[in-house]
Parts: sequence; structure tokens; C-alpha cells
Amino acid sequence: MSTPATFTERPSLKLAVLDWARTDGLAWVYIFKAVLAALLALWIAMRLDMQQPRTAMTTVFVVMQPQSGMVLAKSFYRFCGTMVGLVVMMVFISLFSQQPVLFLSATALWVGICTAGAARNRNFRSYGFVLAGYTAALIGIPAAQHPEAAYLSALTRVGEVTLGIVCSGAVSALIFPQHAGEQVRTTVRRRFTQFVDYVCRALAGKMERAQIERTNLAFVSDIVGFEAARSVAVFENPESRMRGGRLARLNSEFMSASTRFHALHQLMNRLRENASATTIAALEPFFREVPPLFSLSGEPVRNAADAAHAAAQLREYKAALPKRVRAARAALETNPEFAQLEFDTAAELLYRFVDDMLAYAETYASLTSPSHERERWIARYVPKTNLLAAAISGLRGAVVMFVLSAFWIETAWPSGGTMVLNAAAVCALASSSPRPTLMSAQMAIGTMLAAVAGMIVVFGVFPHIDGFAMMCAALAPALLLGAYLSTRRTLAGVGIGYCIFFCFLAGPDNLVHYDPTGFMNDAIALVLSMIVAAIAFAVLLPTDAPWLRHLLLGDLRREVVNARRGRLATLTTHFESRTRDLLSQINALANGRPELQRDALQWLFAVLEFGNAVIDLRRETGNLPIGRGSVDATLDAVARLFDRPQAKRFDAALAATERAISDIQALLVLAERPREERHRLERIASHLHFIRTALLDHESPFARFAPAGKHTHEGALHVCA
Repeated sequence: MSTPATFTERPSLKLAVLDWARTDGLAWVYIFKAVLAALLALWIAMRLDMQQPRTAMTTVFVVMQPQSGMVLAKSFYRFCGTMVGLVVMMVFISLFSQQPVLFLSATALWVGICTAGAARNRNFRSYGFVLAGYTAALIGIPAAQHPEAAYLSALTRVGEVTLGIVCSGAVSALIFPQHAGEQVRTTVRRRFTQFVDYVCRALAGKMERAQIERTNLAFVSDIVGFEAARSVAVFENPESRMRGGRLARLNSEFMSASTRFHALHQLMNRLRENASATTIAALEPFFREVPPLFSLSGEPVRNAADAAHAAAQLREYKAALPKRVRAARAALETNPEFAQLEFDTAAELLYRFVDDMLAYAETYASLTSPSHERERWIARYVPKTNLLAAAISGLRGAVVMFVLSAFWIETAWPSGGTMVLNAAAVCALASSSPRPTLMSAQMAIGTMLAAVAGMIVVFGVFPHIDGFAMMCAALAPALLLGAYLSTRRTLAGVGIGYCIFFCFLAGPDNLVHYDPTGFMNDAIALVLSMIVAAIAFAVLLPTDAPWLRHLLLGDLRREVVNARRGRLATLTTHFESRTRDLLSQINALANGRPELQRDALQWLFAVLEFGNAVIDLRRETGNLPIGRGSVDATLDAVARLFDRPQAKRFDAALAATERAISDIQALLVLAERPREERHRLERIASHLHFIRTALLDHESPFARFAPAGKHTHEGALHVCA
């Protein structure tokens, strides 16, 4: 008979089991799938009498990922990189096989180029560059020593790599599959709800600045992660591909809406600090009406169908808003304390935020349909690393290859080729990591563990077993250990090094060679190549030094310059995605240093505020027949300020902005103009006033340049309607 304690314990036990299944349980599923795929690849390679079945095993651990889409994406880019590396190396062998110095020099240069490409591109696209360099070394260095069999050897390596790709993809897709598409759908639902909650709390004044910063940092990580998941989900099924354009659009529209809301919230904070009570009192009724628009019968939007109702509410509110704003402004014009330019600026930002949220909700609602007109979306999120930083990574990889190649030539070490080709892989793989020195060191530790485990398996177990089943029983515990280590965040580098190089050292070939001396030489060569790579990353312009952070911060600031000069058709999406991507790179370098992350976030806010204002002004003044000169001068001055922040440039930007505001207001006061042109001039004045308030914000990175005691509302003349 059950006791009362048992009844109370059962729910908690069930919750604990469910929590384990969602976290560590999924990790163990991945571990067993990785080992199964490796053993399957080994069995098929042996049945096909391939020369080195361990290459197929190694490939499995290189491409294996928790989600099927990730495996397919990584496999696709690995295959493409492998084929490119094959072609390049066959050219090198045909040209330089009789000249070791020229051959190794050409290989080092090619590896440097591929390493730069891997550092420049991120996500799984960079992996194609990694493999283009590594495959060239893997195929070319052994084949160059026997050029007469180079072509057959190269095709054999490609066949073994392809087998590993097929096995990992099949196991991942067929056995307890986990799909990136599910992650994308969960993220879409969660992000809409979280953003609406953020908007409601911020408008109600229930969030401190520290909370707002943490929320925006979480949004940046979410944007980058969503794009990575979306880019691999298209490999999984036709449904994900049919919605790929809308998902990319959804990410872009979320960035625009979050930027616009932050600008609106910052402007209201500045108005409160400047005691603009009349303007705030006039606007707060509009703000209170916004949160209910994002709900369905008082409940949060939970899916795309609910978003359609929210979009309908937003559409009605947007249509009525301009008339209501004009009526509210007319009622306050006789009030001597009413600052019309402040009111117009806040009202314009509110209207644009509602418009951005309407677009976001409509795209979300469109996901209920397999196809939709909103699928047509040209501008895409394109993550890129700084070109100079990528070039330095390529130079570093080439230097490591040159040094180790020279060492091999001078010593004639039998395992020198293994050392050189592995250095190519380590340099390319680690270059895409935010902490490449640590990554290389951890891989070296994992390789040393793999060498110990490999010696035990090869020389202590293999001679005493017979048959493939017993071989699997001998390999499985060692492979499980490596796969487990690779799932631990702090030990991922150790696990990667262990899995890959255990297969390289201890993976059986069809004809097993028991050569302890060769085994130890290869193990030493692998570890030595990683140590040299780690030293190179630590000494040759290390990525954790301030130079890279300053370089990326400069790129972040120059996005305002690009906003001034770029092509307007796709400028907004590129601007929004590029700024978030740069911040994610800067934060990865400043991991564990919150003061540096906060400084970078302040610059992000400034870049987003000014950059969007610059883009809006360019659109408004595109075909305006009058008043462009002073506005263009303001845009140029702001771009110069962000290109190189200095007190002199700050003063010039502030003076140009105030002059442009006066010129636009004079145009409105002096003559009667068509209604549409007048409204456009009012919007231009609002954008200029927003730039002025942002320049004088005491939370801005430019606060150290601002004149003491100068307030954001000074000099804001009233516009006559």
C-alpha cells in the first residue's frame, strides 16, 4: 500500500525525469547515435574493402551534430570543400611533386587562404573552407610522396569521406531524429511573446536599465542563433525550404521592431529627464493603448493563427493614429509649455514602431500557409568577420605550415607529414573559435588522452579479439568517452580532439599494422602540431588581445557610415543584421568581462539609433526639391563622427544638426506648401531632433563630448502646423 509520502514524491520524480530527458537525456541520445554512426561507417568501409576505414570513422565525428539539419548542412559543406581541395591538390601534385619545397610552400599558401575563408565566414559555410584546406593537405602530402598513385589515393580518400557523411546523415535522420525546424518554430513563438512582454513592461516603466540591457543582449543572441538554425533547417524538409524566406524576413522585421522600440523608449526617458511633462502627458494615453494590441482577448499570442488577429488590431490602430495625433497636437498648440517638435518626434517614432510591429505580426501570421507572397524576400542575414582579422588568421595558418614544413624537411621525420597536415586542420578549425588558443590547447589534451586510450585498445585489446562484433565492443567504450566529453561545454575542445584523433590513431584498417613506434611518432606529431598552433594563436596577434576588439568596435561604428552611403534597397536588413552580428563577436571576445560587454552594448544602441535615423532621413530626402543641403551636411557630419569619435567632430555634428533643424523649420514657417511636402518636412525635422537628443544623451558613448549643462530640448523651435 502506498504511503502519502510516495504520492508526493511521484510528481517530483516525474518532473525530474522529464527535465533530464530534455537536457542530459538528449545529450546521451546524441552520444549513442554518434558512436553507432561511427561503427556503421567502419563496418561498411571494411565490407567494401576500403584502404583506410578509419577515415570514414573520423568523418562521422567531424560532421556529427545533435540535429539532423546541422548534420546535413555540415555534410554538404564538407563534401563541397573536399571536392575543391581534391582538385587543387591534384593540380599541385602535377606541378610540384618533384620539388618538395615548392609543393609544401604552395600547400601552406592554399591552407592560409582557406583558413582566412573559414575565419571570414561563420556557421557551417566556414566548414567548407576548412575542408578545402585540410583535404588538400590530407590527400596531397601522402600522395606527393608517391605521385604515381596520387589519383587513386585521392579518390579513395573522397570515397571514405563520403561514406562517413552518408552514415552520419542516415543515423541522425532515422534514429530519434531531432530537427532544427522544431527549434525554429519554438523560437518564433517564444520570441514574439517575450518581445511583447518586454514592450509592455518597458512602456509601463517597470524595467531598470540593467534589465533592459540584459534583455537586449538576449535578443542579440537569439537573433544570431535563430539565423543559424534557420540556415540549417532548410536542409531537413521541403516545408522548411518553403518558409525559409518568411523566416528570414521574420528575423529582419524583429530586428527593425526592437530597434524602433528602443529608440522610442530612449526618447521618452530623455523627455522625462528634461521634465517635459506636457509632452509626456499628451503621449502616455497612446502608449497605454499599445500593449492590448499584441494580445488575443487579453491573452498572449501563442501561435501564428493568433498573430493574425494581433495584426488586424495593429492595422486598425495604425490607420487611425495619424488623425488622432494631429487632433492631440492641435489641442495643445496654445499651451506655452508644449514643445511641438518633441511631441512630433515621439509620435513619429510611435507610428513607425506600430508599422514595424504590424509587418512582424503579418509575417508571423503568414506562416500558417505553406506558401505566401511574403516569402519573396531578397535581403538576407549574412554573418561576416572583419576582413583584416580573417587575413591575419590566414597568415597565421600559413606561417604555422611553413614552420612545420621546414622542420619536416630538415629532420626527415617519418611522421612529419602527419604533423603538417594536422596543423592545417587545427589552424582552420580553431580560427573560427572566439578563443582559438584555448581550443588548440584543449584539442592537444584530448589528443594525448586519445593516444593513451588508443595504445590500450590497439596493443592491449585488438590482439586478443576476433570478429567485428568484438572489435565494436572494444572500440565503443573509448568512443563513448570522447562523445561524452564533446557534449560538455567547458570540455568541448578536449572531446573533439579525442574523438577525431582516437579514430585517426586507433581506428582499424583492413590490414592492421601493429607498429608501436609509428603509433607513438604519429601521436607526438599530432600533439606537437596543436601545441605549435596554440603558440601561434597566443603570440601572432592573439585574438584575445585588445586589437581585435577595437577593430570590431570600429566596424560596428562604421555601420553608421555604411547607412549614410549604402544602397537603400537592402540597406535596412544588412544594417540591422550586421550590427547584431558584430556585437555577438565582440561579446564572445569579452566573455566574462561585463564592463567590456556593457561598453559594446552602449555602442550598439548608439549605432542603431543614429543609423536608423540616417536611413530614415535618406528616404525622406530622396526626391525632396528643397532643404536637402543642410540635411546632407548633418548626415555627413554624423558619419564622420562615428568613423572617428572626437570632440571636434562631435561639435561639428551637433552644430550641423541644429542648423538643419532651423533650416527645415524656416521652410515650414515661411511659405505655404502642399500637404504631403509639409508632412515630409515635419518628419525630417523629427528625425533631426531625434539625432540631436541622442547626441546629448548622458548615457551615450558621446556623453564625454557634450557641453556641460546643455539639455536635449534646448534650441527646439516650435513648428507651426
